[in-house]
Amino acid sequence: MMERAMEQLNVQLNRLTRSLRRARTVELPEDNETAVYTLMPMVMADQHRSVSELLLNSKFDVNYAFGRVKRSLLHIAANCGSVECLVLLLKKGANPNYQDISGCTPLHLAARNGQKKCMAKLLEYNADVNICNNEGLTTIHWLAVNGRTELLYDLVQHVSNVDVEDAMGQTALHVACQNGHKTTVLCLLDSGADINRPNVSGATPLYFACSHGQRDTAQILLSRGAKYLADKNGITPLDLCVQGGYGETCELLIQHHSRLFQTLIQMTQNQDMKENMLRQVLEHVSQQSHSQYHRILTSLAEVATTNGHKLLRMTSPCFIEFVCKHDEVLKCFVTRNPKIIFDHFHFLLECPELMSRFMHIIKGQPFKDRSEWFYEHLLAGQPDSDMVHRPVNESDILLIHRDSIFRSSCEMVSKSTNEKLKQGIAVRFHGEEGMGHGVVREWFDILSNEIINPDYGLFTQSADGTTFQPNSNSSVNPDHLNYFQFAGQILGLALYHRQLVNIYFTRSFYKHILGVPVNYQDVSSIDPEYAKNLQWILDNDISDLGLELTFSVETDVFGAMEEVPLKPGGSSILVTQDNKAEYVQLVTELRMTRAIQPQINAFLQGFHTFIPPSLIQLFDEYELELLLSGMPEIDVEDWCRNTEYTSGYDRQDPVIQWFWEVVRSLTQEERVLLLQFVTGSSRVPHGGFAYLMGGGGLQKFTVAAVPYTSNLLPTSSTCINMLKLPEYPDHDSLRDRLLVALHCGSYGYTMA
Repeated sequence: MMERAMEQLNVQLNRLTRSLRRARTVELPEDNETAVYTLMPMVMADQHRSVSELLLNSKFDVNYAFGRVKRSLLHIAANCGSVECLVLLLKKGANPNYQDISGCTPLHLAARNGQKKCMAKLLEYNADVNICNNEGLTTIHWLAVNGRTELLYDLVQHVSNVDVEDAMGQTALHVACQNGHKTTVLCLLDSGADINRPNVSGATPLYFACSHGQRDTAQILLSRGAKYLADKNGITPLDLCVQGGYGETCELLIQHHSRLFQTLIQMTQNQDMKENMLRQVLEHVSQQSHSQYHRILTSLAEVATTNGHKLLRMTSPCFIEFVCKHDEVLKCFVTRNPKIIFDHFHFLLECPELMSRFMHIIKGQPFKDRSEWFYEHLLAGQPDSDMVHRPVNESDILLIHRDSIFRSSCEMVSKSTNEKLKQGIAVRFHGEEGMGHGVVREWFDILSNEIINPDYGLFTQSADGTTFQPNSNSSVNPDHLNYFQFAGQILGLALYHRQLVNIYFTRSFYKHILGVPVNYQDVSSIDPEYAKNLQWILDNDISDLGLELTFSVETDVFGAMEEVPLKPGGSSILVTQDNKAEYVQLVTELRMTRAIQPQINAFLQGFHTFIPPSLIQLFDEYELELLLSGMPEIDVEDWCRNTEYTSGYDRQDPVIQWFWEVVRSLTQEERVLLLQFVTGSSRVPHGGFAYLMGGGGLQKFTVAAVPYTSNLLPTSSTCINMLKLPEYPDHDSLRDRLLVALHCGSYGYTMA
């Protein structure tokens, strides 16, 4: 018996060691839903050896459709260019013509991202090039969108109609002209594309080229006899060029149609013209508009004045020295009246060195008070008005296309100024009349869903399937950092205007937004089993176990194992009982921060456009989620029914009875804080508490007994959804300590 026990222990230790060295778990879960989220990151990185190893002798269905868009792993491989994994999946029976919820096949995704080898392999396995997605887009559209001319020449011969229209009547030529792909435009024209074909709005390929200032594609069209036509609303290509400030394209139109010169001169007489229009006019007809120079000089002077004021507001070294010298006195003032920071000492918020001395006092104040201070200071200087309203100037409205909401929103936001976006937002969907608060709310809701759309490869689902975090392989999309910046702008803009978004991030990503260090428990959001392994190392003496771990981990990079040092010389530094905490922290930072640092930086660049770091620091990661996404409804009875007890507790224990009495008496906000405190998320899965995830599978909410000592606070293990509740002597003590833990527990306190 002893020998068998030792043998089992050795097997477990070997499994643990392999997991830690590879910085991931090794076995594939049995159910498809859990297994697919284990395989997906490996497929995205084309770690075909690891995928092959996990699929070996597995019952996993390679055609299993998962996620919101119901895609298979073959879609993921095609989207990311993971050709080795793609071939592996095809050989195991993956369907090359399976359409996701949007109608996209793997061939569509490979074409969109220019994955030539993936396209070739899919065609070998009988992928159909003429399938349309729900918006009418075929493979040829996706190649045209991104200018994949070298692939287009190979594919045109297989396409039945080069002028096939999508749901908006747009052909491949329309989108190629819009995106400025010269060789693609030439290829399509040589293949018989209609140069003057209008879409449902009457917009021709020339109209599309001018709408985005694509001079070169406009030149090709005009040289081949393209007609100068307005759309059904009377908007002309010249109108689009001037509105967008596209000077070179404007000049080109005038060269081919001299009558447009007088039209352009008439536009300069319009006193309500946008500044970007004025800049374009001055660049090309400056000899006609000398008086307009005064406005540009005035604008530059205003910028200089604003910068001068910022310089004057900078905190001097002498004042920093003064605050440090009288630290205790100032702390007394702030403790008695924390709002004094915002009423009289708000400049301290801009100086981290000084604010760190008072932050624990500020964070000890009620969430509601801090939220009021946040918005009061955030909106200082803005006019007293409804923050989401219809601007007086019609040209300031964000005109969004529903069929391309992500791209059109990105373009409209980039064209507007930050100051105008702060003053107010008005949204109108193309072809629709509705405007107002409801439309703005709908825009934020739909756009937040698009930000996490797998098509863009920006975010990946966490292990629980309800939260998201930046995708370390997002670089498969060449514009990924620009898109991350845009995503940051949208979330910052939503928070600025108190609009909720329909997206929930992992606790670690909220920490990144706040500038708070991550810890090993945050790993549970992407790999619960691996988080349990890290927890095991911390909880056990590893001196004599022979794990032979070093400060490095093995990573599968495109099928080859590479060793990544956690610190300089890490491969020669053994992990010991004394330094294991450092090892756990460094491997956590590798997986949760270093792997996605460029994505984090780009997101924060956009977010801080509207939300300064000095103000967002008032909140913790749980509160930030509430500010961005609102407060979910929590069914306490469902919670109670689906809770398990361990370490001595059972359902009838007095402490457990008191606990549920307290939970029922909590406000909805406090219940959310409790759920976040124990599970790391404020969201309850679809279907209720019975479907809570953790530790690599379903993991119910659990309450564990802890011996009571005076003033001991409850703690938690989020990777296994466990609340460690001391055996309090009475109801009031339990309530008091629980509330303290909810407001302070995220900082790691156990005594208060």
